[in-house]
Amino acid sequence: MNILVTGAGGFIASHLVEELVRRGHEVRAFVRYNSRNLWGWLEDSPCRDHVEIVSGDIRDYDLVKSAVEGCDTVFHLAALIGIPYSYVSPLAYVRTNVEGTYTVLQAARECNVERVIHTSTSEIYGTAQYVPIDEAHPVNPQSPYAASKASADFLALSYHRSFGLPVTVVRPFNTYGPRQSARAIIPTVISQILDGKETLSLGNLSPTRDLTFVSDTVSGFLAAAASSETVGETVNLGTGSEISIGDLVEKIARIMGREVKITSDEQRVRPAKSEVERLLSNPGKMRALTGWKADISLDEGLALTVEWMKDRRSLYKSGIYNV
Repeated sequence: MNILVTGAGGFIASHLVEELVRRGHEVRAFVRYNSRNLWGWLEDSPCRDHVEIVSGDIRDYDLVKSAVEGCDTVFHLAALIGIPYSYVSPLAYVRTNVEGTYTVLQAARECNVERVIHTSTSEIYGTAQYVPIDEAHPVNPQSPYAASKASADFLALSYHRSFGLPVTVVRPFNTYGPRQSARAIIPTVISQILDGKETLSLGNLSPTRDLTFVSDTVSGFLAAAASSETVGETVNLGTGSEISIGDLVEKIARIMGREVKITSDEQRVRPAKSEVERLLSNPGKMRALTGWKADISLDEGLALTVEWMKDRRSLYKSGIYNV
């Protein structure tokens, strides 16, 4: 099968590309253009010589269409991520996440693609109004990032309803693991501990999250793409369990054999009305439609992430707040 993955140099997408290659697919990887011709996490990937790389801007319709041509399935993961920076530059999120999704959907429509897997985020739910959160939960984005992703979700579903495009919206809950960006809580904690800090600079410790290891998220994407039952549907990917940020920090420190203190860094705290206090998934729909479930425990996933980061400390600037 010929497959296009957008955002292929990023965290989740690079793992997805590698798994698709392992399964024998022909993979075209769309990465963001840069003057150094770097391919993100695919740069040092063992599969880099087994994929076709296309460098460009996800908002460039002509280039995106040329990348889509000849592909049976499109996994659309290209996005501007990170909630803090969305407070700084909201329009950038609209342009990349909404306009970029339009280019992918329209190109897929024009090229008669058989499946489009569009990537959502649990952030679009906002603070849980009930738990566990199923796909019928109200959409209540509390940041410009979440609003841009919700808009992209609705646009993707509209292409299914209006034009018959075989779209599935996959909604991961807080994926973590090797290659995650430095601004996320788990790499933030691990990198500070690895650099010998005894007092960690963090934000709000009370919110809870449903943390899903990246290999489970990848298997969820593949399961959604393989099932005809998910066409036109939105499906949650999560573990169905939650942990507070404070308890998560203690767990990471325990796995690393360290005792730490925590100091509140105001620049890391979201605006009060923008903080998502609780996210806990109900992955029952995904399991019913595809049989998928998360397999990696939190302790196991954190241990794997710590081991990966030990040899890559230079990639994470623990003394700088990454917006």
